[in-house]
Amino acid sequence: MHPEKIQILKDRAKMFYKAREFFRKRGVIEVDCPIMSPSASIDVHIELIRAYGVSSTTQYLHASPEYGMKKLLAEGMSDIFQLCHVFRDEECSMQHNPEFTMVEWYRINVPFSAMIEESIEFIKEFVGDVPFSKVTYRDAFKRFAGIDYLQASEEDLLQFLEERGINPYQNIEEEGKDALLNIILGVVIQPQLGQKGLTVVQYFPATQAALAQTRKRGEEEIAERFEIFYQGVELANGYHELTNSEEQHERLIHSNATRERLGKDTLPIDDSFIKALEKGLPDCCGVSVGFDRLMMLRHKREDIADVIPLSEK
Repeated sequence: MHPEKIQILKDRAKMFYKAREFFRKRGVIEVDCPIMSPSASIDVHIELIRAYGVSSTTQYLHASPEYGMKKLLAEGMSDIFQLCHVFRDEECSMQHNPEFTMVEWYRINVPFSAMIEESIEFIKEFVGDVPFSKVTYRDAFKRFAGIDYLQASEEDLLQFLEERGINPYQNIEEEGKDALLNIILGVVIQPQLGQKGLTVVQYFPATQAALAQTRKRGEEEIAERFEIFYQGVELANGYHELTNSEEQHERLIHSNATRERLGKDTLPIDDSFIKALEKGLPDCCGVSVGFDRLMMLRHKREDIADVIPLSEK
């Protein structure tokens, strides 16, 4: 192994300690939820890795510890964090590895704005005391793409992509407007974000809520969701967490229906997760942060393989 890689791995170990100290000082408890489950976290665009053994039951490696952590919160645990490996199939690029390290934490009765501030503080432990700015999702589209997403039709968005020579994946029209917005965010807007410090994009459309609460903000139906970017790299995804079990169940059913329409496998809904919400998830905010990407930025590396111990890429 190259001596420079060894130094990065030594620093990686130091940052594991520093991350845990960050939470210890704030009274946030470390938990260790299982990485494997017979049910699945369901997302239209995240493919899970399956595990097969002597049992005939298919197991799924978690793409995030979110479901397990929320079950613990419903059982009475207070503020918690987990530092663990997570798994996502078909994700292999300079910034993606099928197995990667995530830091995820939940804070009870903490305002959405305070969760953003704490997430920024955590990221600064890795990248230094850089400035930060906030922008709403709508304003980010206006400023960096010249689009008001509320007024733009699907045809307008397709024309925008065509004029810039951006060819979206096949049958994207079947996914609707949000899929087109995601392409524009990822290809046009994201590279411009975080060039002079951290950029927080907040208040996503309600149709992109995932597991976040939604509300009315002016003329918009928004999700209390944020993402943080630095030098064009997405680092964090956070929510004011949805606590309504019925709405959550409906969202999972809808995600499975979309997967089926796109020719993807449907996934088993985690009934114990829904029951945990029925029991009562306290009002909380949560965020996940990509540890490996923080290490890439810390060491000015463009390939995730340079900051993880071993890579098959």
